[in-house]
Amino acid sequence: MVPALRYLVGACGRARGSFAGGSPGACGFASGRPRRLCGGSRSASSSSFDIVIVGGGIVGLASARALILRHPSLSIGVLEKEKDLAVHQTGHNSGVIHSGIYYKPESLKAKLCVQGAALLYEYCQQKGISYKQCGKLIVAVEQEEIPRLQALYEKGLQNGVQGLRLIQQEDIKKKEPYCRGLMAIDCPHTGIVDYRQVALSFAQDFQEAGGSVLTNFEVKDIEMAKESPSRSIDGMQYPIVIKNTKGEEIRCQYVVTCAGLYSDRISELSGCTPDPRIVPFRGDYLLLKPEKCYLVKGNIYPVPDSRFPFLGVHFTPRMDGSIWLGPNAVLAFKREGYRPFDFSATDVMDIIINSGLIKLASQNFSYGVTEMYKACFLGATVKYLQKFIPEITISDILRQVAVRGPSWLWQQPMKVSDNNIYCFLWRCFALLLTGSTCSFK
Repeated sequence: MVPALRYLVGACGRARGSFAGGSPGACGFASGRPRRLCGGSRSASSSSFDIVIVGGGIVGLASARALILRHPSLSIGVLEKEKDLAVHQTGHNSGVIHSGIYYKPESLKAKLCVQGAALLYEYCQQKGISYKQCGKLIVAVEQEEIPRLQALYEKGLQNGVQGLRLIQQEDIKKKEPYCRGLMAIDCPHTGIVDYRQVALSFAQDFQEAGGSVLTNFEVKDIEMAKESPSRSIDGMQYPIVIKNTKGEEIRCQYVVTCAGLYSDRISELSGCTPDPRIVPFRGDYLLLKPEKCYLVKGNIYPVPDSRFPFLGVHFTPRMDGSIWLGPNAVLAFKREGYRPFDFSATDVMDIIINSGLIKLASQNFSYGVTEMYKACFLGATVKYLQKFIPEITISDILRQVAVRGPSWLWQQPMKVSDNNIYCFLWRCFALLLTGSTCSFK
């Protein structure tokens, strides 16, 4: 059995002889060899560790950093299938530092979000990482939204979110001069940051503390060694064998998997439940023209509809000064598919056979039709945005899409032609099938 550190994030479990696809789809170096970035193990050889963490995103790197700082005598390694760290979910997100207002009071999500935001600001200050505490307004533009807004405000207070205020129209204008609304929650502790920069700083901390990072290591199998290689003492001490797609192996005592989009598959293949299943969705964003970015100072969000696991179309400032408008939600046909025509037969079959997608689509059909309409017609999206900032017009929008890829992945803006009928039909098909942003059994 593979020992598991179950208190850490990730699908840890007991190997059933093989652990296929730990992080499929690698991009390798020309040499085709795993690369050790820097650092090294403490007491183990270069291919043996006390603990191995599969996944070099922000969760894996944060876990590795925490472990080595708390247990400096352990030898710890991080395995990443790509040639660089933090290139998927960590490197494809909106960069918002949420304050914790949305979650159920007393829930772990609420506690971790509130505490995590404070710790992140502190860490960025210590490391000199740029961030902006630009705040957020959650704006009610219709009378029927006000009770939901007030309930959300009470939830935020229960969660211990600092600085929350319910403000009226005149104060909305002071915070966001071009925004209209009947009432809003002012959330001053919301901010933005480049999470990939944070993740790389975690990696540096980890390596400076003696940890090892191996990139270009696509995990294929994890199994218990049947016997010690050449009857060596080292083999008995590190009984878990992790193999990559090239047949090379790493040995360890414990495995922690933080595999992002492949967490369900790794969990299943390691002997645990694959639920909840991951179904990939992209979020498409429009881009406000640079000369119109003065219209938005901070994050502007609508009042969320509790029936759906989605915060709605919003205005998101970026660290580079740009403003993203969105997202909508479209089904992606590849787990790491950031473009409309990215396709994986394996991922599509998994969506159809193993997920609760059909059930989800049937329960949210009307919402899906609305999303499809907004996704396909720019005017419909702009009309919705004008509820918050009436000055925005179609001519203020760059016909570009920032893609938040499969299950909380994002991509920088990519150009989409107005006349691209194939892209149009692809979106229609995907949205008609789905109609929401999440999919769980």
